[in-house]
Amino acid sequence: MQNYDFLIYLAPLVIVLFFYINGRKKEEREATETLVENVKAGLTEPPSLHPLIDPQKCLGSGTCISACPESAIGMIHGKAVLINPTHCIGHGACAAACPHEAITLVFGTEKRGMDIPQVDPTFETNVPGIFIAGELGGMGLIRKAVTQGSQAIDSIAKLKGSSHPYDVVIIGAGPAGLGATLGAMDKKLRYLTVEQETSLGGAIFQYPRNKIAMTAPVKLPIVGEMHFKEVSKEKLLEFWQSIVAKTGMKLNFNERMETIAKTDKGFIVKTAKGSYETRAVLLAIGRRGTPRKLGVPGEEQPKVVYRLIDPEQYMNMHVVVVGGGDSAIEAAMAIADQPSTTVTLSARGDSFGTAFSMGKPKNRDRLQAMSDAKKLTIMLKSGVKSIEKDKITMKHGDQEVTIPNDGVIVCAGGTLPTPFLKEIGVMVETKFGTE
Repeated sequence: MQNYDFLIYLAPLVIVLFFYINGRKKEEREATETLVENVKAGLTEPPSLHPLIDPQKCLGSGTCISACPESAIGMIHGKAVLINPTHCIGHGACAAACPHEAITLVFGTEKRGMDIPQVDPTFETNVPGIFIAGELGGMGLIRKAVTQGSQAIDSIAKLKGSSHPYDVVIIGAGPAGLGATLGAMDKKLRYLTVEQETSLGGAIFQYPRNKIAMTAPVKLPIVGEMHFKEVSKEKLLEFWQSIVAKTGMKLNFNERMETIAKTDKGFIVKTAKGSYETRAVLLAIGRRGTPRKLGVPGEEQPKVVYRLIDPEQYMNMHVVVVGGGDSAIEAAMAIADQPSTTVTLSARGDSFGTAFSMGKPKNRDRLQAMSDAKKLTIMLKSGVKSIEKDKITMKHGDQEVTIPNDGVIVCAGGTLPTPFLKEIGVMVETKFGTE
């Protein structure tokens, strides 16, 4: 009788264990497939700060997987593995969640180094008066970038020097730049904040819709603590816009910084719209740099953009997407899913495989299926020749074709800021998988 009682209590445990093991095996198969797919596609290099997982310390608890909002980590053979390297944007939530201290956040990899400018604990570079905060300095965590921006301003406020029209010119209105601007207002500094884009947010503004953009609270100058732990891109941008309105923060949008020249008393920052004399400069420009442009007539029109923000805005329009990577493929497919859109995807390659070799296999398969279903048009061996108000001229092979057009999205990457840093004298260190 006792044996039967034992079996009665054991049976539920066996059932639970059975489903747990099966579920774990399924997750490991999916993680392995994802990793193999990314390796085949050459998508193995993280763009910024990312986790280095020590398999000796990892006990397979899976807390890092649950904590990662980007699905960048998976479980393989009972150990956590970075399976989606290009999805990682440096939240650092995985390292904080790991109960065994098996994760270290690092820059670069053994194969590809990452250039990180040298800054001291006050965020000042080797060029006195030039400071760096946020992603450009290697900090991908949004909350820490905001904090760095305000801390850099604390250091700038202590500088002594001659009188200038500005105490600090802040370059960039991303997390670090916004934190710095609030800090400058709090310290009563004469500041100017310039942003090359048409809106605030920096790298956040380029995230997909509903993407988790923050995983911990942060304290802001003037405003106080942000009272949320997890927030989507949309909510975070909405929050920042409300802060701008409430504080009267001044931000110069659509003003790209061109050069920084050292003077006897400080610096002259030249932008596309003017020149500004300042005692100090804070670079909060991120690592994505300036979008690479096509260099064709008509590209300056408002309908030409360099990232897809909201596919719905292109409903009932004729759209051309330029590029052969995942960003171009995903943009074209997202717009093609909107009602009454006509989408043309322009790529340089002369065959489907060569044109989209940088895209993930799943994206390429879906793109081919949508092309076969006539949901979009793939124009191989092509390039943009000129852009007019309601049409666009393309060079397609040896011919020129003109098609109706209401919008152009250029997904051609960006020009990294490393050469600029070296040009103004800032020392840069290349890191290969190190902190």
